[in-house]
Amino acid sequence: MVKPVKKILLKHPKNAYQNQEKINKEASKLNYLGNPDFGKSCTDFDLFIGLLKSFDCEIHYLPTENPSSIDSIYTHDPCLVTNKGAIYSNMGKLDRSNEPNLLENYFKSIGVPTLGKIEYPGTLEGGDIVWLNERTIAVGEGYRSNAEGILQLQNILGNLIDNIITVPLPHWTGPKDCLHLMSNISPIDEKLFLVYSKLLPVSFRSSLLDMDIELVEVPDKEYLTMGCNVLAVAPKKVIMIDGNPITKNLLLEKNVEVHLYDGSEISFKGSGGPTCLTRPFLRT
Repeated sequence: MVKPVKKILLKHPKNAYQNQEKINKEASKLNYLGNPDFGKSCTDFDLFIGLLKSFDCEIHYLPTENPSSIDSIYTHDPCLVTNKGAIYSNMGKLDRSNEPNLLENYFKSIGVPTLGKIEYPGTLEGGDIVWLNERTIAVGEGYRSNAEGILQLQNILGNLIDNIITVPLPHWTGPKDCLHLMSNISPIDEKLFLVYSKLLPVSFRSSLLDMDIELVEVPDKEYLTMGCNVLAVAPKKVIMIDGNPITKNLLLEKNVEVHLYDGSEISFKGSGGPTCLTRPFLRT
């Protein structure tokens, strides 16, 4: 999750939000903190795209799909990508249940193979999955991903991994909110992770330390402004939401190259940071 991104999948607000009327109709139902402004969302996203292009990665775009909700802007969640192909989610958020099929159709069209699918009663979302290294993954078990989904994932992955660590997630603000494991942890380099330890189980945090992973702690005042949601586009090169200066400086102290974007519309209101907005599907 930290090697240089070469291919990445996005869904532009023009295709996800479509118009202000659709936003106003769906935002409250989807538990948004406010209604994103369509025009500013498109402008901010174009600047976000420009930032990604500066890292010389090939950008792919999901088309407009009328059955999908405005949440479909967050392309990270409907699948997991492995060296052998994509594993498609069964979404814990029912309003997003059709997104894995839409993603699969696109990936098939560009030659990305399907490795497997999570089936009912299992649920699994990409935001709950963190590769700790090439052979070890952690999966958050909470309102979006359940034990059956994690078991199915383990069976599909088979010998592609050595270990899968289940990480119990707290109730936090309840089932309507979006608390993924990646809300609390972001890989920055192979042995450097950004974390919010207050919402991590002691056993999991200890496992990270046992793996000689250095932890950079996000301060309380910047957790709610998504200071912990950071996208690594290369080792020690990250994109994060503007407005978290303490976390930014902590990363700079670790010689991390930090790039900022305006997430006031496309991130804060829908609780989806730069990792949520992107699905890298080829890293080198």
